[in-house]
Formats: sequence, C-alpha cells, structure tokens
Amino acid sequence: MTDIYGILGFPVGHSRSPAMHNSAFSALGIDAMYVPFAVPPERLPAAIASIRPLNLRGMNVTLPHKTNVIPLLDRVEPDALAIGAVNTLFIENDKLVGMNTDAPGLTRSLIDAGLRLQDARVTVIGAGGAARASVIGLARAGASRISVTARRNHEAERLVSELAAAAAPAVLRVEGWERAAHRRCLCETDLLIQATSATLDDGPAAAALAEALPLDALPDAATVVDLVYKPRLTSVLKLARDLNKQTVDGLGMLLFQGAIAFEKWTGQTAPIKVMRAALDAP
Repeated sequence: MTDIYGILGFPVGHSRSPAMHNSAFSALGIDAMYVPFAVPPERLPAAIASIRPLNLRGMNVTLPHKTNVIPLLDRVEPDALAIGAVNTLFIENDKLVGMNTDAPGLTRSLIDAGLRLQDARVTVIGAGGAARASVIGLARAGASRISVTARRNHEAERLVSELAAAAAPAVLRVEGWERAAHRRCLCETDLLIQATSATLDDGPAAAALAEALPLDALPDAATVVDLVYKPRLTSVLKLARDLNKQTVDGLGMLLFQGAIAFEKWTGQTAPIKVMRAALDAP
C-alpha cells in the first residue's frame, strides 16, 4: 500500500515540498506519495486529529499553522518548543510528535556551502520564527555570539530573553536598529543572517532593508545569508555581492530541512542531489 505524506498549510499550492519529496521517493524506489493539504486555521484541530486514523505517515506544517499546531500534539521536541514553531510531524509509539527541522536545516545548508560555524560571530536580522530557528540552529552548531536586531526593538529583546537559556553557551544579545549600531555590530560579524520576509520581492520593503544595512562594515571574509528563496538573489544579497562578500540564498535551508524530515520519516539517507534538482526545476 502506498504511504501518504504531506504538508498542511493555507494557502499551500505554492509549496515546493511535494516536488522535492516525491522526487526523493521515486529515486529510492519508495512506494509513497507526498501531497499538499490546504487546511484553513479553523479546521486545523480536525486535520491533526485525522492523521493517525488515516494512517498518514508523516507531515510537514507551514504557515499559518506552525505555532497553533503545538497544543494539538502529544509531544513536542525541546528545540521546537524553544523556537515556538513546529514544521514536521512524525509518529512515535503511536504518539504524534512535533519537531522543527528549520534550525538544523539552516546549519546543514551553511556547512554544505563550506562555512565554519564553530565560534562564529553571528548577526540575525529579524525576530520572527525564522530568526528564532536561526538562533537555535547556530547556537547548536557552536556559534560563540549571536546578535539580534529588528525594526521593533522590543521583539528582539523578547527573542533574546526567551532563547538565552536555550542558546547557551552562545552569548545572545540585542543590537539597536540605528545605522550606527548596525555598523558597530557588523564590523565584528562573521555571518549575517537575513531572517525577515522583507526581501520576498524587490519592492520598497526590500530596498529599505538593504539601505538600512551598512554591509561595507562587514569583515572581508564575512558571509551574508538571506533565508528567502524566491527570489534567489534578493536585494540584500545583490548588495553583498556588489561588495564582493560571499553569499548564500535560502534554497539550501528549504532543501536540508526537507531532507531531515525525509530521513526522520523513512530511516533512509535523503538523495540530496535529486531533491536539489527538483527545487531548481521551473
């Protein structure tokens, strides 16, 4: 019988996960199918309650459900609780368990890009779910210091307050949004992570964010990462490239968070090249 996996979101038709996972199942000869489930927020409890009766083998969770799904699960792994978001569900001893693969997915993508994360000095832009996952993932990978900056300073302060213990021994701190504060912070930054949605298009928000960041203050060997994967070359990455900085786009995080979920579900090594090709396809 064909095993069914899928992704819960609303909307969900734009997701690249079905193409990525179905290509992996096909490459490894696994009799399985991964499908999108468009679930409006008010139907999320019913959808989660249906997973075990329908014998669904594993699920991803995307916006707007990553936080609201948490109280509906039997167990949530500690890092997902700290991040405040679940993006992967699996069955263990007949219990529905939630985990977050964004955090390790980010670090695997950066290691795959040739970056050294141990003792790295990191600056994270943003204070939402992607920023929280970045903080936990990079702390687990051995970053020595993680600075968080956001337009709304109180949100950065809340993130640091809530994650300081989970991120230890990495030192977690808040940096102001003023340009002078950015310049002071960036001159001591090895890795800059853009973790907001501002660069999802090339509109005014993207231009304003790029203008707010004095990337010329970064050390010559610093790397700039934008977690947005569409477009691949965001306004921030364009500016970084103009300054001859190494850049990493968000497609790698999408790839490796999916690979980690695939390996959790199937117990098999994810076919990274096949999955990457599926994401690169038009």
